[in-house]
Amino acid sequence: MNSPESSTPIRLLLCDDHAVVRAGLRALLSSTQGMEVVGEAASGEEALAMAARVRPDVVLMDLQLGGGMDGVTATRQLSSTGGENSPCPRVLVLTMFDTDADITRAIEAGATGYILKAERPEELFAAIRNAASGRTALSAPVADRVLAQLRSPRPALSERERDILQQLAGGLGNREIARALFISEATVKTHLGRIYGKLGVETRAAAVAVAKERRLLP
Repeated sequence: MNSPESSTPIRLLLCDDHAVVRAGLRALLSSTQGMEVVGEAASGEEALAMAARVRPDVVLMDLQLGGGMDGVTATRQLSSTGGENSPCPRVLVLTMFDTDADITRAIEAGATGYILKAERPEELFAAIRNAASGRTALSAPVADRVLAQLRSPRPALSERERDILQQLAGGLGNREIARALFISEATVKTHLGRIYGKLGVETRAAAVAVAKERRLLP
């Protein structure tokens, strides 16, 4: 990987489903000393294929990519595809979304950094250099959220609770959820109670609203 002091430009791959955003980033980064845009992708699938061809040092990854593979899944795959002679690229998330769930999912997937699109260009340049060197790069609001999570972590939903929450979001009642998941209504009620407690809500509608806000639903 390149370092900020290296004479070799940092090779960048841009992944965003908006062509105008990619064009703006390319223009901004191509005019910056020590950085070179070597590829663009509009989807997670394109990013994986492009990365295999151009071998970037850093991938700037948006989280929401329209249909197909999302940015978190692409980040996970990019972060685990390297070998001894071909290290995997660093993934720097560049997005508008700063919910706790988005941040957690991206970091767990292997992202080196998480930067908001509202940041100043100088902040983005510094984050790219840090990412290329293997150092963590976080926007200040993101760092604040991460610290808040560490100070008062919320209990994570289990896989079964996520299944029930998804059925709930589809408008199903307890009996219908029980049938869909092959469990008893009593079990559904027990799980719902736990879900409400973990999300800090008291109603079905509030549970769905909070789940959408925190991007807990697929």
